[in-house]
Amino acid sequence: MKIYFYTRRYLFLFLIVLSCDGKKDATELQNELQSIKLTRGDIALCGSDEAKFGKVEFALSCKEKVRANFNLATALLHSFEYGEAEKVFAKVMDEDPECLMAYWGVAMSNFHPLWAPPTPDELEKGSKIITIARSLKSSSARESDYLEASAVLYDNWKDLDHKTRILKFEKAAEQIHQKYPADNEAATFYALALTAASDPADKTFAKQRKAGEILNSIFSSQPDHPGIAHYLIHIYDSPELAELALPAARKYASIASASAHALHMPSHIFIRLGLWDESVQSNINSMTAAKCYAENSGIQGHWDEELHGLDYLVYAYLQQARDDKAKEQLDYLSTILTASPMNNKVAYTLAAVPTRYALERKDWSAASALELKPNTFPWNEYPWERSIVSFGRLLGAIHLKKPDVVQVSLKELKTNHDELVKQKKLYEANQVEIQIKSSEAWIALSEGRREEAIRLMSEAANQEDATEKHPVTPGEVIPARELLGDLYMELGLYKDAHKAYEEDLKRHAGRLNGLLGAGVAARKLGNEEDAKKYFQQIITAAQLSDMQRPALLEAKSFLKGMI
Repeated sequence: MKIYFYTRRYLFLFLIVLSCDGKKDATELQNELQSIKLTRGDIALCGSDEAKFGKVEFALSCKEKVRANFNLATALLHSFEYGEAEKVFAKVMDEDPECLMAYWGVAMSNFHPLWAPPTPDELEKGSKIITIARSLKSSSARESDYLEASAVLYDNWKDLDHKTRILKFEKAAEQIHQKYPADNEAATFYALALTAASDPADKTFAKQRKAGEILNSIFSSQPDHPGIAHYLIHIYDSPELAELALPAARKYASIASASAHALHMPSHIFIRLGLWDESVQSNINSMTAAKCYAENSGIQGHWDEELHGLDYLVYAYLQQARDDKAKEQLDYLSTILTASPMNNKVAYTLAAVPTRYALERKDWSAASALELKPNTFPWNEYPWERSIVSFGRLLGAIHLKKPDVVQVSLKELKTNHDELVKQKKLYEANQVEIQIKSSEAWIALSEGRREEAIRLMSEAANQEDATEKHPVTPGEVIPARELLGDLYMELGLYKDAHKAYEEDLKRHAGRLNGLLGAGVAARKLGNEEDAKKYFQQIITAAQLSDMQRPALLEAKSFLKGMI
């Protein structure tokens, strides 16, 4: 307690001296700092190796005694451990009030370029810390440039939308990278900014490729840098590029093994490539670390990172037909009533996991009965996530011929879409529009309008292929092109179905229902060798399954008949 008291006293004395320069009243500055309410305390993270977060060497003009903590805080920042990073940056600020970069660090800790947009409270905190930092003297032009690059995220924060702030940050980060080409941290943060500013509809992946080139050029010289490995995973998190990220994916968890997010991130690439065992282990490790963090940090309820890992874990289990393991996680999720922070990661998991469990197993009865749970969650704030449940319920009701449930669910989807458009959340609105078209396609099929059903489902598949998935999700609850294959199968158009499944498997490697559809369609076409190829992949993926899912029984029966 004495150390804490003295560091605060030194900060106050420093502000008095600073006021003599006529820049700002010391009492005013002290009050502003106190009003910010910085996150403080000991690091609460825990993982497979105690206190292992990777290695960062940031050239710094601050006092020598704070450099180790500053590097630690920056390493935490690179693994998106924002709350823990702010704690350590606050310690740096206490020990060296003139360390401009500590203020930069707090600002960066409150802006999440690849996650949910910052809350108004986070934006206000960042804006205040920038204002205070600008009143300090700095002998380093480079550090002042860093501060101003973070400032573009907060200047006029009440008037700018998230996308505009991201684009401004990209330009500011680019200028620092160009001005200080030998600064690897500038290069790393520029790569992050490029990734955040990339357009999900740009299938040339121009910004991602540029970011990847930057990071790959320095990865060999800094193999234990958490940000380089982490951002390479995000950069290449698409079907077309995923193979490029495999070395980083298999490295990152060992670099920052005390971070739950670092333990989870490799599964983004493992899922893209259909590496289910590695994805399962990645998320089991991440969830264990997240539970530990919640205990150590005193979180009321569950940490959002635990739920995020749970969604990815269930997805992988279902592709292995380990339905019993998926059900264990679903039952566990149903006991979670409180999570912190309440954000889109939590909303997505709560909506997606029960929907996945029903749809992947083609349990139409369970799908048609889906509801938003728990009812204490602020679902009114999450129209995209609500739509997942409405979509799943609609598909279940279609198969069970429940037109009233179908129409109610379709109305919900359209209401959610309009709300997202009004909020200018165009990516999310586009995702719901795909669900609406898919729903209308299956409604048309149920009413005998074959050509319209094919047209609508094809449009939905093309629209989905033209955009990338959101980082919050391991994948759509059912890919639209897989649904197109299912629709063709219903119509007896096996050649078209086979083509649709094959195309979808290029984007969603190893999806069990895609493999099954391709195998059945091939068998219907008399192509036994092709059918054998797909059915064998199913059996291989499901080695740990109880082999009771109909898809597995069908595959086993076919393969047995070929012996």
